[in-house]
Amino acid sequence: MAYLFTSESVSEGHPDKISDQISDALLDAFLAQDPNSRCAIETLCTTGLVMVSGEVTTKAYVDVQEVVRKTISRIGYTDPGLQFDAQSCGVLTSIHAQSDDIAQGVDGDKGLHVEQGAGDQGMMFGYACSETPEYMPLALMTSHEIVRRLAEIRRAGEVMAYLRPDAKSQVTVEYEEDRKTVRRIHTIVVSTQHDEHVELDQIRADVQRHVLPSLQHAHLIDEDLILHVNPTGRFVVGGPHGDTGLTGRKIIVDTYGGKGAHGGGSFSGKDPSKVDRSAAYAARHAAKNLVAAGLAEEVLVQVAYAIGVAEPVSVDVNSYGTGVVSDDRLAEIITETFDLRPRAIIDRLNLLQPGFEQTAAYGHFGRNEFSWEQIDHVEQLKQAVHEVA
Repeated sequence: MAYLFTSESVSEGHPDKISDQISDALLDAFLAQDPNSRCAIETLCTTGLVMVSGEVTTKAYVDVQEVVRKTISRIGYTDPGLQFDAQSCGVLTSIHAQSDDIAQGVDGDKGLHVEQGAGDQGMMFGYACSETPEYMPLALMTSHEIVRRLAEIRRAGEVMAYLRPDAKSQVTVEYEEDRKTVRRIHTIVVSTQHDEHVELDQIRADVQRHVLPSLQHAHLIDEDLILHVNPTGRFVVGGPHGDTGLTGRKIIVDTYGGKGAHGGGSFSGKDPSKVDRSAAYAARHAAKNLVAAGLAEEVLVQVAYAIGVAEPVSVDVNSYGTGVVSDDRLAEIITETFDLRPRAIIDRLNLLQPGFEQTAAYGHFGRNEFSWEQIDHVEQLKQAVHEVA
């Protein structure tokens, strides 16, 4: 019997992703002036309106309206006819300082503890598999490719000139009974916002002509592919006018498309003292290097923290039976190889530099431009296993 698994993605023009990008653009602006800024920024966007709220402690001055409008314009909302555009939307701001009670646990030698503690309690997960060159699930990576390709086509303006910024994709992959060996791409769903007067048949034909052939794994698409394009028949009303957007509402799109697990904490708008973000990046870094080192074909790494405490309260590994040594030993190797204290993560992955806005669309993982995606601990991990053997 075949086994089917599905993941989705959304474009940078999706309302929730607009909110994520605004939150991270503001984070970048604060970090650019003050790398020690403490930020937890939430954004809501709806018809003609953006609301920014949260907690920020910083020495920086940032023109919030300017950053918000610049981000919206970059995404492509410049037409007042969409009832949400960079120039005319209202921008409301309600930001106050980080709680002193949190700060005393995070500020290291200035606070309650000798070293910087975790910004909150919780568990974070990192996942990797050998399914794609990026060590990511195929369904999710293909979903990201589709919406990113639509954005590239829209910006180029040479074909599919009717495209608008909002779009979603969904990909179903068919596996053999072992649930690991890919047979084919079984189903693709593409929903893209469009101008008023384009016909559905044209959109479908253009997706088949200009989008699907460019996919990295297009060879897995055969004549039996089930393709749904704008399955409601019409997608003119979209963006924040069609659906209110909120920061942190696409955490499965941001991570592994439903493969593995998720601790529940979102990323965007949070500075790296928040382990929701930094420890999730560190867990992915460890998981990817484990798989790249050939120590497992698939692995899920869990790290958990107590607020204000630097050392993680637990590290767990699940290799789904593919590990070359026991999962307990893999967990030991991770703790021996990767320092998982918040400050060490920040330093190792260079997380005080601006650059988070680019993470806020098309996934935080599987993209080699990010420090946590670097395969730089393979030899250490192999040596650690060899020493035990």
